[in-house]
Amino acid sequence: MRIKKLQENFNVDVKFIHFPLHPDTPSEGTEMAGFYAQRGLDPEKMYHDMKERMDAEGLPYGRRTHTYNSRLAQELGHWAESVEGGAALHDALYQAYFVDSKNIGDTDVLLEAVESVGLSVEDARAALENRTFEQAVDADWEKSKQYGVTGVPTYVAGGYGVVGAQPYEALEQLMTQVGAETHA
Repeated sequence: MRIKKLQENFNVDVKFIHFPLHPDTPSEGTEMAGFYAQRGLDPEKMYHDMKERMDAEGLPYGRRTHTYNSRLAQELGHWAESVEGGAALHDALYQAYFVDSKNIGDTDVLLEAVESVGLSVEDARAALENRTFEQAVDADWEKSKQYGVTGVPTYVAGGYGVVGAQPYEALEQLMTQVGAETHA
């Protein structure tokens, strides 16, 4: 993955900032065919384009039938960042959503992902039920708005940004532009 390669080559600290990608999606999700049709896009072409991008990154990618509201997953992501070993949850959520086409707006699905990486299901459940990280995600959404983020992924460093699934060289150029220290 590009981010891991950046971390191998540059002294950078990667922080996820959550973005309100389709926050109006209902909890049961929206069918992908209709989602694309509303935007005048061909669902088959969109799938193949994304599959090609993911294959280029060496990432698995399944055929999703629905898009789901990611708000609770984002809150859980913040929770995971506050516990030891929590970084593994990001990959588990990716797997659940992009490979297994699971509803990451469903608490049971989220807790399954937590369990799969060996984190405390009870602590995660409490964080979700109490909406412990709701304000943190609100702050991320505001920061995304201030940065002018309109899509994902967006990479920001030193006041500069790169939008979209760009090749590694574009991210490396961003690091050079902001004077990021390289590893020897």
